[in-house]
Amino acid sequence: RLKEAVGASLASLCLGPFGGAQRLGTLVDCLVLNYRLRQGAGRERGAEGPLRCCGCGRFLGEPVTVPCGHTYCRRCLRRELRARCRRCRDWLLPAGGTSTAAAPLRTSVVLNRLAEKWFPGECERARAGSRLEELLAQGCFREALGAADQALRADSSDLMLRIYRAESYVGLQEYKTAIEDLNFVISKMPNWPEVYFQKGKVLQGSGFVGDALQLFLQCLALDEDFLPAKLEVEKILCDVLSPEKLGESLKEFAWNSPHIRNKPFILGSEVTTSYCNLQLSPLQSLGGSNVLEPVSGGLNRAQSAHALNSTKEPAKEDGLKRVSSEPLLSGQGKGALLKRKLSFSEQDTVVCEDGRNKHKKQGESTKRDMTLAFGTIPGDLIDVSDFECSLCMRLFFEPVTTPCGHTFCKGCLERCLDHAPQCPLCKESLKEYLASRKYSITELLEELIMKYLSDELFERKRIHAEETAEYSNLTKNVPMFVCTMAYPTVPCPLHVFEPRYRLMIRRSMETGTKQFGMCISDSQNGFADYGCMLQIRNVHFLPDGRSVVDTIGGKRFRVLRRGMKDGYCTADIEYLEDVKVADEEELKKLRELHNFVYNQACSWFQNLRNKFRTQILQHFGPMPDREENIQAMPNGPAWCWWLLAVLPVDPRYQLSVLSMMSLKDRLIKIQHILTYFSREQSK
Repeated sequence: RLKEAVGASLASLCLGPFGGAQRLGTLVDCLVLNYRLRQGAGRERGAEGPLRCCGCGRFLGEPVTVPCGHTYCRRCLRRELRARCRRCRDWLLPAGGTSTAAAPLRTSVVLNRLAEKWFPGECERARAGSRLEELLAQGCFREALGAADQALRADSSDLMLRIYRAESYVGLQEYKTAIEDLNFVISKMPNWPEVYFQKGKVLQGSGFVGDALQLFLQCLALDEDFLPAKLEVEKILCDVLSPEKLGESLKEFAWNSPHIRNKPFILGSEVTTSYCNLQLSPLQSLGGSNVLEPVSGGLNRAQSAHALNSTKEPAKEDGLKRVSSEPLLSGQGKGALLKRKLSFSEQDTVVCEDGRNKHKKQGESTKRDMTLAFGTIPGDLIDVSDFECSLCMRLFFEPVTTPCGHTFCKGCLERCLDHAPQCPLCKESLKEYLASRKYSITELLEELIMKYLSDELFERKRIHAEETAEYSNLTKNVPMFVCTMAYPTVPCPLHVFEPRYRLMIRRSMETGTKQFGMCISDSQNGFADYGCMLQIRNVHFLPDGRSVVDTIGGKRFRVLRRGMKDGYCTADIEYLEDVKVADEEELKKLRELHNFVYNQACSWFQNLRNKFRTQILQHFGPMPDREENIQAMPNGPAWCWWLLAVLPVDPRYQLSVLSMMSLKDRLIKIQHILTYFSREQSK
């Protein structure tokens, strides 16, 4: 519904300047979608090869791994060609993708070393390109042109050098020669978005706004996330649709003419004609205006390059005006207009039946240069030592790349960050990286390992699976948190800050068990002979790596054998359950004792001071209700454990109650404690 979108956008601009060109983002998306559907523009397909940029699809010169785990060449990120990742749509930069100044671009050490080893020639090309970019950024266009010419004499097939040379020509105001270079690149790489953007910038700077707009749309049709092109289209549309630019030469019938409404969306500069002449009826209800006036300058064809080849003057009835009276396309020939075609490239565009674009040079048949910029890797250059983690000295498993450019196994890096928030190699601070807790896998490195070291990766996965199975065993080598008393069904919040327990909690989460044992300390054996399993319900990580772990008590256990694993205690254990009472008479007496002690507990709790009672309720919650079947649970009634947790009793005494497997003995112990505290309350 392109016409309605244009009308609504124009109406929005009439209401005020708030938001500027950014408010036209939806209209730009609509135009790009229509352009792609009408013209069948295919999306960009970069060069094939083991090392290719996620952005431009070309060789991965000076690779930089972004926070989402995808890798781009430094050139794509330095020029800020896109704000979001082309694969996962995540922000490329931590600061919202607004500027590279907020996040320095650090080359990925491992990937850069592989690129230098496998493709030294391509790396040298990338370095030459970086030097040319520096010259262009400094405004040294003449020096940049000389360097590009020299490099092209050595390697005329490098299309990127032609891009740089075209930029040098633009800086020297030699637009005609710049267009020739860009047309050559388009003939070789018709699906490269950046070259259309570069050519559009040249035409826009020369006054050919209509043709520039079409090239920007072609760029976005190939890559909808190409940020500079989208910004340029928004600026052009904002300038064209702004109310103050509305002229008086186009009458109302020109907008409502059936001939104009039915005019097809066509290729070439006429695309702007179709766009400008769409019926913008929604605007007629605003401000009482019945006549929509044309835009002066801007998008009104801009004396398109097609008209430059004709000796006839543009028809006045077209309602099209030039942006500038005499756009100069060469600094040497001031007054001379560009006489050759500037539309798209020096080619005719053929739209096939299947909707794809084909480009055909005059007098030549259509063909595609199939030479790969970089091919397969010789087998003798693939060395497993190039893919080893510098911490564990084993093959990378789930490799992650830090902002400083170093790569480690995810588990190895996490263990290092447990001790200090800095890179293990260069010691650069990783506080922000730790706070984000976004350890994204470096996908390119993982793909290379899967492709070229599949056998080694299979063995590495097998070892990892064995280690994980060992950590997930809930009877052998069970991790032990030596801290405080824990009880079945009772919440036990923990503040975890020691590196060994950070590792233990993380392993419990990764294995899926989400359980570990809790014991109090023991001066002789390290930790007590009895304890309680804790089930992790939630983990809240703090920015500095500490965590608040919400757990609840589960099964009781007895320690059979003690051990140690990576700094924290482990144990072989057996679980405890209450012995069931089968005799009816004994069961009746047990129920009577249970009810008496329960009522005694309720009376003691109600007689507490309001301050103490409120604190207990906030920390442990309300006291559980009395259960009808007192032997239904393997650990007995839940209220017993809740009461034992809130009573101010020595932990050793509590431990003796925890170890009991008789409900009767446990109730008698609790009765003695309550009797003592009731006497203290009465005093």
